[in-house]
Amino acid sequence: MKKMNKTTKSNLITYGMVIILFAVMQILVMGGHISSLLQGLLVPLCAYIILAVSLNLTVGILGELSLGHAGFMCVGAFTSAFFSKCMAEVIPVAGARYLLAILIGAASAGICGILIGIPVLRLKGDYLAIVTLAFGEIIKNIVNILFIGRDEAGFHFSTKDTLSLGLSTDGEVIVNGPQGITGTPKDSTFAIGVILILITLFIVLNLIHSRSGRAIMAIRDNRIAAESIGINITKYKLMAFSISASLAGVAGVIYAHNLATLTAQPKNFGYNMSIMILVFVVLGGIGNIRGSIIAAVVLTLLPELLRGLSDYRMLIYAIVLIAMMLFNWSPKAIAWREQYSAKFKQGKQKEAA
Repeated sequence: MKKMNKTTKSNLITYGMVIILFAVMQILVMGGHISSLLQGLLVPLCAYIILAVSLNLTVGILGELSLGHAGFMCVGAFTSAFFSKCMAEVIPVAGARYLLAILIGAASAGICGILIGIPVLRLKGDYLAIVTLAFGEIIKNIVNILFIGRDEAGFHFSTKDTLSLGLSTDGEVIVNGPQGITGTPKDSTFAIGVILILITLFIVLNLIHSRSGRAIMAIRDNRIAAESIGINITKYKLMAFSISASLAGVAGVIYAHNLATLTAQPKNFGYNMSIMILVFVVLGGIGNIRGSIIAAVVLTLLPELLRGLSDYRMLIYAIVLIAMMLFNWSPKAIAWREQYSAKFKQGKQKEAA
């Protein structure tokens, strides 16, 4: 029997971890062991995991800092919600409409990633962080001043108010400025979210272990050496960044189709959201996809699990953050993990012999 290689085994463990998480949560939900508030976090949790994994592709694998991941999420959320709202009667089959919404959200976010990446990724330093930070704020502010309506004459656009749209009596306001989009079909479910997580992991893990992934990591490790052996720096940087942006758009689709009203507020599409996603990546380990998943799950569910300790909830949350950071990045902790890993491998080799 052919022995499974290390990469395949590692990937299967990652997929299995997500499937086990889904199975455990489903059992707890069916048994009524978790609160309704915690159940309400399951779909956003899927979006956060996809965001963490996709950002790790940029920060960990490509080695570039992005501070506007919430901006790409916002693009995917609003383009898909706009499509679903307009096509609710034209495409009555929820599954087909949702699939098209995912493709539209991913494509629109990916195009934005390409448009930003082409001029910026040619430069060195932290230019990408500055530009993506600005992009996230610009997108949020554009959505908040945008009014779109529809009547028998077609679509009407304005940046003032709904009255300036000039709609007929039968017209409908779709995007209502700061009030966002109301009435998007709630097609997102925890099961669909887990399927999209597995698809995201499949894309990212296969990219990392492909020839293109090795070229991307070579650029991260030594740009000059990579360029000297003929690697197209801009091409591979743009590939990683646009895929990361597209996956963030998919997370936006999941998020948008779980809400009755979608609004572009600082708490969901602002700078703080981008920083929270970056925290998932850093705490889980930069370049560690499995660690990003664990960090996203722990840091999303922990505040709700500690709700009973109202006075000490955020204190415990902060202590967990510090403990995770120390465990991941302390030199002693790293040395201990390496020593334990070496002993574990030796034990396995003795058993095999």
